[in-house]
Amino acid sequence: MELIAGHTMGTPEYTVEEAMELFAGIGLDGIEIVVQDDYRCGIPNHVDEVYLQKIKDAAKHSNIRIICLTPYYCRFNDLDDAVRESDIEGVKKVIDYAVFLGAEYVRIYGGSFAQEEQDGDGGKERRLVEAMRILGDVAAAKNITLVLEDHFNTMTVTARRAAEIVGRINHPNVGILYDQVNLAFVGGEEYEEAIELQKDYIRYVHVKDLIFKGDAREFKASSVSHVNEDERIVSSRVVGEGIMDWKAIVEKLRKSGYEGWYSLEYERRWHPQDLPIADVGMKNSAEHLRKCLQ
Repeated sequence: MELIAGHTMGTPEYTVEEAMELFAGIGLDGIEIVVQDDYRCGIPNHVDEVYLQKIKDAAKHSNIRIICLTPYYCRFNDLDDAVRESDIEGVKKVIDYAVFLGAEYVRIYGGSFAQEEQDGDGGKERRLVEAMRILGDVAAAKNITLVLEDHFNTMTVTARRAAEIVGRINHPNVGILYDQVNLAFVGGEEYEEAIELQKDYIRYVHVKDLIFKGDAREFKASSVSHVNEDERIVSSRVVGEGIMDWKAIVEKLRKSGYEGWYSLEYERRWHPQDLPIADVGMKNSAEHLRKCLQ
């Protein structure tokens, strides 16, 4: 059954508990929660069970399901063993949080890999695959699925690369987080090809929208997590007000066999100048997505 979650990326003015109330109020089924220090609408990297119990109780009170946790660790392909191990341990902790909170998914970056980087001997990719197999085993023991996102400045920047790497990882608890908007602004595959390439691995979907600012299509970004304003070639939009044909994307996903969650990754955290506050923009996005799903 297809369900809709709200991502706390869209609610920087809210606490997690307030975001839960908002999402329940606009008829969403679940919540995807950022795990990162110094973000108001997120869970810090290091918390105890008392803190997590408050989050769990708030979700129960709002009748909203915690479906995914989204940490920002990305150095799984680092050539420095200590650096790589530190991020592996960080994700292990988030997996434990997910178990406590009843979540099913943990979002994963496919390593850190800038546009100009090379991996001539394949060393970075091998380390990423090894790290994901380790974490896949940890996740499997706790009934959690790790989803590697189609994302710039990672080794899963295109649909083809993500499918190749997840195929190499070859672990039942490691899949793909399909994000067509991320593919669009890096010049990746159109949705028909992207879904066809990834259909055996898609476990979770991010939904957002955009327009291109002009004719420029040369993407660049100096960060893994977001694009700085002076680097952007797109503007974010409420879902249904941009160029993405979500009705067609949903139909293609269904034909591919996908019946899972759609998470509204409303990027107000990074681009508040583009988007109205969540009680307007996420509400309207959810209404458009529901029509597409109907």
